[in-house]
Amino acid sequence: MAPSDRLSTPSGPRPGLRLGGEFPQPTHQEWQAQVEKILRRTGRIAEGEPAPDDPAAMLNSATYDEITVRPLYTSAAGDSGLPGFAPYVRGSRPEGSAPEGWDVRQEHAHPDAARTNQEALADLNGGATSLTLRLGAGGIAVDDLADALHGVHLDMIGIVLDAGEQAPQAAAKLLEIAAGQDVAPSALRGNLGADPLGVEARTGREVGPADAVRLARRCAAELPGMRAITVDAQPYHEAGGSDGAELGASLAAGVTYLRWLTAAPPEGAGLDVGTACGLLEFRYAATADQFLTIAKLRAARRLWEQVARQSGAPEQARAQRQHAVTSAAMLTRRDPWVNMLRSTISTFAAGVGGAQAITVRPFDAAIGLPDAFARRVARNTHALLLDESHLAQVIDPAGGSWYVETLTDELADAAWEWFREIEGAGGLPAALRSGMVADRLSAIWQRRRNALAHRNDPITGVSEFPDLEEQPLQREPAPAEPSGGLPKVRYAQEFEELRDAADAQAERTGERPAVFLATLGPLATYNARAGFARNLFAAGGLATPEAGPTESAQEVVRAYAEQPSAVVCLCSADQVYAERAAETARALKEAGAESVLLAGKPKDRPDDVDGFVHTGCDAVKVLRTAHRTLGVE
Repeated sequence: MAPSDRLSTPSGPRPGLRLGGEFPQPTHQEWQAQVEKILRRTGRIAEGEPAPDDPAAMLNSATYDEITVRPLYTSAAGDSGLPGFAPYVRGSRPEGSAPEGWDVRQEHAHPDAARTNQEALADLNGGATSLTLRLGAGGIAVDDLADALHGVHLDMIGIVLDAGEQAPQAAAKLLEIAAGQDVAPSALRGNLGADPLGVEARTGREVGPADAVRLARRCAAELPGMRAITVDAQPYHEAGGSDGAELGASLAAGVTYLRWLTAAPPEGAGLDVGTACGLLEFRYAATADQFLTIAKLRAARRLWEQVARQSGAPEQARAQRQHAVTSAAMLTRRDPWVNMLRSTISTFAAGVGGAQAITVRPFDAAIGLPDAFARRVARNTHALLLDESHLAQVIDPAGGSWYVETLTDELADAAWEWFREIEGAGGLPAALRSGMVADRLSAIWQRRRNALAHRNDPITGVSEFPDLEEQPLQREPAPAEPSGGLPKVRYAQEFEELRDAADAQAERTGERPAVFLATLGPLATYNARAGFARNLFAAGGLATPEAGPTESAQEVVRAYAEQPSAVVCLCSADQVYAERAAETARALKEAGAESVLLAGKPKDRPDDVDGFVHTGCDAVKVLRTAHRTLGVE
């Protein structure tokens, strides 16, 4: 019988047969043996060294929430339910986004209302289904909102306001515009965007609950399609926080808003908890770590369902409404084209994770105000995933993945512990004002910053594979955003500061600062480590002329004399280092080199070698030291 006969019939695959059924089933011990073999081949287990009991554990890594990520998962955690049913891990609706896709929500903040109007109409004509308008400081003047929305039919799209402390004025202006268009209040969709705790997190200023509560009560009474409050978790993410810290803070903010909305005001009764839940929308950052983003959105729904259930909300009110925004912290100013790839992965993860609305930041958003091309690419990222990849047509595609299910549960546990700590400190307002939240986020940021500096968290196009010939993009400066609260960081910022300094010196002097590569031996011997050194020094904007193939220290010095530099890096294999590194380093010092580095990490430091550059070294420290030695300001 032919293999095809065994696997199928004229009408299709035969029932009860699996494609892998005729292959032997490996045991876990056999898999471990293969892992050990690879670890020995790559040098992770030294020759003659006994293997650990669990070789695969050497491949484990940890998230910034101290969650261990293993290379193999053989079982999932607890039951995650069904899509559209409590605990809503698998989505807030049974049908997911399959009927119409997610809400394509693009943000606009250009201070010129006419420009905003032009860009908003282009987005809507290009496939956007809702708009986020940033108003007040860092965006459009509230009084210019009518001009920004000229020609926009408010009964056909969703409008989300992000006005900070001016939320009441912005909401009043929007309702005035809607009345002018004869749009019934019941036809409006979106979010009025009150977020007093988000304002406090960003600015350090206490706003208080009164205005947010009034807007919520009005939405409950007159605007059934509008939510009143945004629970924005981005300030905690953009301060360098982990996914668990972002989730825990968002839970604490949501609980605070429920308390405010259900409390009885002087003029009457408070809202019931089910109605209050329906007035909140949660906003999370989506990053290029696709699995953590998927798990974060799933965990957020599980956690909020638990909070709402304990608060007494009916089941249909416990489903969390989620808006995902591609991360501002992950965007780079250098090689910004790579941001298109980061945003595509982030949007994919947000869609798979079940976000009902997604905003893609334009790839040039870290540089200044986005141009028309960047906006077009951003909205076409949605189109590619929705219309060409049909991503939304599968409900909870990550469901059942042992890795994703386990990561979801472990991330939920980490976030819940942080939420409990915040509540134990008196709630989020008290935790923000005491500095507790800032201290936790700062500690996480320092760990992340260390991993970035050592390139354990690589940034493509910046800390890895930078392009020294790149011409930086020029964009109109964005208006200053509110500040004074939690810091706002970008992962690439330290490397980009080094690049900026080197570029500025190159422009002043007409010559790029350089590190001379003292290559020892033939090309095949030194090329790997020379390539590593070129990549590392380019991350700091430094050129790397090299000696080429050499057979002696004298040849290296002759090449160095033609292109001298205060910093030199020896590049070759360990065997050649043992024979020639000390002599060559001494000769280079005599020829004028101030600092001699060595690519690699041999057991013994040769004489006159001042330091090593190697995988896992502190690249930022190495580059800063090189800058100082080279006189880069």
